[in-house]
Amino acid sequence: MNATMEKLFKLPDLGEGLTESEILSWRVAEGDSVELNQVIAEVETAKAVVELPSPFSGIVKKVYEQVGAVVEVGNPLISFDVPDNSGTPERDPQGGGEEPAKRQPTLVGYGAAVESNGHPARRERKVRAPQATPVHSNTAPAGRASVGTPDPKPANPNPGLRMVGTGDEAPRGIGHLRATPPVRKLARDHHIDLGSLKGTGTNGLITREDVLRASEHTGIEGTGIEARAHRDSGDSWEEIRTPIRGVRKATAAAMVASAFTAPHVTEFLSVDVTETMALLERLRSLPRLADVKITVTTVVAKVVTLALARHRTLNSHWDGEHGEIVEFGHVNLGIAAATDRGLMVPVVHGAQGMDLASLAGEIGAVTGAARAGSITPAQLAGGTFSISNVGVFGVDGGTPILPPGQAGILAMGQVRKMPWEHRDEIALRQVMVLSLSFDHRVVDGEQGARFLAEIGHVLEDPAMLMSLL
Repeated sequence: MNATMEKLFKLPDLGEGLTESEILSWRVAEGDSVELNQVIAEVETAKAVVELPSPFSGIVKKVYEQVGAVVEVGNPLISFDVPDNSGTPERDPQGGGEEPAKRQPTLVGYGAAVESNGHPARRERKVRAPQATPVHSNTAPAGRASVGTPDPKPANPNPGLRMVGTGDEAPRGIGHLRATPPVRKLARDHHIDLGSLKGTGTNGLITREDVLRASEHTGIEGTGIEARAHRDSGDSWEEIRTPIRGVRKATAAAMVASAFTAPHVTEFLSVDVTETMALLERLRSLPRLADVKITVTTVVAKVVTLALARHRTLNSHWDGEHGEIVEFGHVNLGIAAATDRGLMVPVVHGAQGMDLASLAGEIGAVTGAARAGSITPAQLAGGTFSISNVGVFGVDGGTPILPPGQAGILAMGQVRKMPWEHRDEIALRQVMVLSLSFDHRVVDGEQGARFLAEIGHVLEDPAMLMSLL
């Protein structure tokens, strides 16, 4: 019998400042055989959803944490029995613990250095399907929104931690519950065992329709719109408790810190955007922009980046530690995005140097990644000014809260037709409410008003854009 030794795998540091992660799913169970770099678990941090690869080849000896547990960096996750090439069985006296392995860069931070015993032969993975666990509706870990067929993405240059949804996941067959992360979340929400389903998608992929069809047969209510409709109908009421963790926890802490650190001032301006909406339609009809999704948010973002060059106090930061006001020499534009995991503000870096088409593409890429759960920590950091389009939810305006470290944020209300004075007559025009919140330590009321008025003038008459160039 070959000698073995126990190896312990602790939760690695998944990115700067990320101190804990929630376990969304285990891909292995005690007694399973695993290979080097085989995905063993899916975890969610405050920034993204990450797949953890195994740093060892061997047999799973013990799983320390269950699905739904929030684990701090450095705490034990799982242990393995691996071949002992020295020929002498050994076991750490503290239950498999050992000095932390040398860490190496990975896609989202630093993980344990990969250990191997030679070059293991690749064989079919024998991964036991995770046991279905009853989950209270609306308390399952937040998942990722389906965004349809993703654009082709380059291969991950680092085979360490892999971001869910980036396209580099190893293919899994029917025996390994082949399904995308959004479909797995949907199955959890509806209490459906994926192992009982036969996939109708390509190569046996379990699809959203497969899960919904099974849900209809079981009659078990899921979460989201279906659950809300059931509660709103008056058929039943129930107390719902949702754990505060992940993105929701990080967002709440950031918003509280911002609200009680930076003295907020908000100014409002109603703008006739009829001409801008007409320009938007003309832009969409241009053949060279046929494959570019240009929206009113894109146009406002472009106007904002140009206006910030003339109003640099709005693109600055209060550095209390060094007693300085830092005016940035670039515009890293944050775009607020509502996701299944909570509010996120992905950042378009270097927005000041982009034309309209490039800006539209970058906004679509980062917000799509946020909603899909594949956003990286780097794409959420470094913002200097932000935009929030609350109009997509059918409201006229609001009072946005500054992202920490920023001096300004602009909220866009819905565009709706209403009677408006136009050329000394009353006409039906398309109107939008703009809301600008700023840090009053950095930005005076006059400075904020002038910036907001300039944005409004350009949106009322797009020809005024030339004055910003």
